[in-house]
Formats: sequence, structure tokens, C-alpha cells
Amino acid sequence: MLLTPKLDHLTAADYEHIYEPAEDTFLLMDALEKDVDLIKEQVKPSICLEIGILTSPLIIVILCTDINPYASQITLKTGKQNAIHLDPILTDLASGLLPRLRHSVDILCFNPPYVVTPSEDVNSPSAIEKAWAGGIDGREVIDRTLPLVDELLSARGIFYLLVISENKPDDIRKIMQERYNFQSEVVLSRLSGREKEIILKFRR
Repeated sequence: MLLTPKLDHLTAADYEHIYEPAEDTFLLMDALEKDVDLIKEQVKPSICLEIGILTSPLIIVILCTDINPYASQITLKTGKQNAIHLDPILTDLASGLLPRLRHSVDILCFNPPYVVTPSEDVNSPSAIEKAWAGGIDGREVIDRTLPLVDELLSARGIFYLLVISENKPDDIRKIMQERYNFQSEVVLSRLSGREKEIILKFRR
């Protein structure tokens, strides 16, 4: 069983700068918990990476990235609060990790900015708006990430991606199959208000 991370060190002022954990966050954690035996017994991860602020202490989460400096600081504090050693890295998605980690990441998780917005919102000067603004079809950040998955994921690795139905998840699965030869499945899905949130899992 995965323990819900302690977040009581965060304040209302912190949430003015970072995305507050919500239903999508916990759906991703539930997906990891559902697969925890598979991850331990088959993947046996040595390098785990979460793109975005850390929310899901898995088995050993070593690396986490964010483009928001404040989020990186909060991630470090969250790790200390939960007695987990973390190396938060300030970078755009995972571009700062290549080529050093090429085909080395065993578990990759991403709760992306997925909300359908005007394209210009993706590059908003507001860090909190960047945390949820996904642009056209909510896909602009997701589509930039897919080639990185192919570069980062190890031969035995698993990529967990949270999407909503407006992101056209079947299209994402088709892209990953046809371009990168990844197999995929839906791990969990859940209605949250009017949104249908879905966790996709990809493997080579």
C-alpha cells in the first residue's frame, strides 16, 4: 500500500504558486498502487522520474522535474517531510536529463497540463496557469512529451500518463504505437465533476 504523502507543511500561500493536489493527483497514485506488485516484481526500478511537482512517493522516486522554481523548492520540502530523498531538477519537462538518462528511466509519471485552453495560455507568465493550461485539445504539452518518453524509458520501463477525454486518449495511444512501438492500456478512469480522468500506461 502506498501512503498518501504528508502535505501539511504547505500553506495557502504556497498554492498561489503551485498546483494543489486534487482528484487527478490521487487517481495517479491509485494507479501506481494498483500496479505496485508488478512494479516491484517485474520492473524492479532503480531510476524513477516524475515530471512535475512530486505527489506520489512510489518505491524509490529519485528524480523529479519542474519548470517552476517554486515547485522545485516545494518538492524538496515535501521529500524531507516524508523522509524521501529527492533530487528536484529545474528544467522544461525532461529535456535537461538527456542524453545522460537515455533509456534509463524505469518508472516515468506525468500529470500534465491537460485543460483545453487557447494556445497562448500554455506560455502564460503565470506559473500556476502553466500548471493546468494545455492549449489546443489540452494536448500541446503532452505532445511535446511523447518523444521524450521514447528517449528516456528503459527496456522494462513503464510510463504512466494522466489525461482527460478531451485530450483524445485513443489518438495518444495510436501515436505511441505507430511512432514508437509502445503498447498501452487504460489502468484506471474516474469521473471528476464533468471531466473523465484517465490513467494510460505505456510499455515497450
